[in-house]
Amino acid sequence: MSAPAARAALKRKKQHEHTLEQTTAQISTLEQQIYSIEAANINRETLAAMERAGAAMQQIHGKLNIDKVDATMEKLREQHALGEEIASAITSAPIGEPIDESELDDELAELEQEQLDDKMLKTGTVPVSDEIHRLPAAANGEIKGKAPVHAEEEDDEEELRKLQAEMAM
Repeated sequence: MSAPAARAALKRKKQHEHTLEQTTAQISTLEQQIYSIEAANINRETLAAMERAGAAMQQIHGKLNIDKVDATMEKLREQHALGEEIASAITSAPIGEPIDESELDDELAELEQEQLDDKMLKTGTVPVSDEIHRLPAAANGEIKGKAPVHAEEEDDEEELRKLQAEMAM
C-alpha cells in the first residue's frame, strides 16, 4: 500500500473511532436519561401511593378521636368489671344448705378406710397345695399316735383343698 493510501485509511480509522466515541457517549447519556425518568416515575408512583394511604388514614381517623377511644375503652373496662362482679356473685353464693365440714371429714375418713380395707383384701391368699401333706409326719404337725382317718373324711378334705387351691388362683 502506498503512503498516501495508508494515510487516508488511517485518517478514516481515526474518524470512525471518533464517531464511535461520540455514539458511545450519546448512548451513555440516553441510558442515564432513561434511568432518571424511571427513578422519577417510581418517585411519582410512591408519592401517589403515600397520598392515597394518607387520605385513607385521614378518612378512617376522621371518624375517630382520642376522646372516643378513651370513652370506648372505659365502657369496655366497666363491662369487664361488671362481668367479674356477676361471676363472683354467682360462684360465691352457695345454693341450698351449707355443707358441714365435720360431715365431710367423716365421709373422707370412711372412704379412706374402705380403700384400705379393699387394699388389704386384694393382697391375695396363701396358695394351698398338697405339698404340706407330703411332708414327714412331724413336719406337718401330725402325731404318729393319731387315730386313722376314715376314707370318706379324707376325700372330703381332699376336695376342700382342691377348691381352696382353685379359689386362690
